[in-house]
Amino acid sequence: MKTDPINILFTGDICPINRIEELALKGDYASIFNDFMDVFQGNDLNIVDLECPLTEHNHGRPKTGPYQKAHPDCINILKYAGVNVAAMANNHIMDYGSKGASDTIDLCRNSQIETIGIGKNDGEAAQPYTIEINGKKIAILCFADDEFISTPDNGFFANPLDIIEASYSIDRVRSEHDYVFVIVHAGNEFYELPSPRTKKLYRFLVDRGADAVIAHHTHAFSGYEVYNGKPVFYGLGNFIYDWPGKTNSPWNKGYVVKFSIDDQLHYRIIPLKQSNKQPGVFHLNADEENNFMEEMERLNTIIGDDEQLELAFQKYCDGVNPMYDAFIEPWFGKYITALRKRGLFPNLMSKRKRLLLLNIIRCESHRDVLLRMLKPYEKQ
Repeated sequence: MKTDPINILFTGDICPINRIEELALKGDYASIFNDFMDVFQGNDLNIVDLECPLTEHNHGRPKTGPYQKAHPDCINILKYAGVNVAAMANNHIMDYGSKGASDTIDLCRNSQIETIGIGKNDGEAAQPYTIEINGKKIAILCFADDEFISTPDNGFFANPLDIIEASYSIDRVRSEHDYVFVIVHAGNEFYELPSPRTKKLYRFLVDRGADAVIAHHTHAFSGYEVYNGKPVFYGLGNFIYDWPGKTNSPWNKGYVVKFSIDDQLHYRIIPLKQSNKQPGVFHLNADEENNFMEEMERLNTIIGDDEQLELAFQKYCDGVNPMYDAFIEPWFGKYITALRKRGLFPNLMSKRKRLLLLNIIRCESHRDVLLRMLKPYEKQ
């Protein structure tokens, strides 16, 4: 007897802050999802990347970059949309330490929402989400770039994208499941393409047994390819992420992917716009969708050509070199950086010192020692 297709939805980053948090605290969830709510209906699984802890804890962990959190009542956003699984391997879920992480996991558990990519130890964080639907066994794995993904007290861990462990994880679930989906939270922020290394890495995950790779994190949607018959989505962009001053920019565009499984795996890309002058997520109109598909085609063309991809990444690196150069200088700050750009403040790090840095970062054995040396600063 023929069964109905299995429908699984994956979204990019949801961080219910600012105007989204305000709507949630009013209970106005319809104004968060608007006409996009239909995308969540009728699915067997709805899976989102929860990009921040839901907690009232105010003590942030030692880190660089912005801190993100939302009120615990924002769990009702996920409940309203019928979310089944919250992926939590990302670079903000540990922003408020073990308390923030445990509060969020408890909220999900009490709302019958499964979590993936997080745990009280690295083994627990690496556990797949598994389910059987219509006789098909499905496994979902979740990984993240190693960017502040453990709490300073080692109370909680997000699952790092270690290529050896990722390979073993896929091997373990491949033999026992009909379909394996791999979620990856990684990449260069605000860059619309994968690096050449990322393309090789995600293809390797397919070679190891992934039926699809779904990536997010960069806050700019990327393209996709079908590699050896398996789709690889290099960046979904933001799903719901309200940020002051960000309107009609790459930040406000993205897409979700809806998979349907019958005898084969099918997929559908559904583009979106989010948190412009009006908060929340919306479908695109006809003109906007045409523009989206043209941009997607442009990105796909670059991804499919290794030479173009290399040139594009080099151009990106050239653009961010001043920022990274400021990172490695002994003195750092926006005023010093501005002066340095104008040639009014000298570089204090010699060429010899920069070569030394290149060596201890590039060489895996040196980097092992460097990471051990610097890790205690997370606890200070």
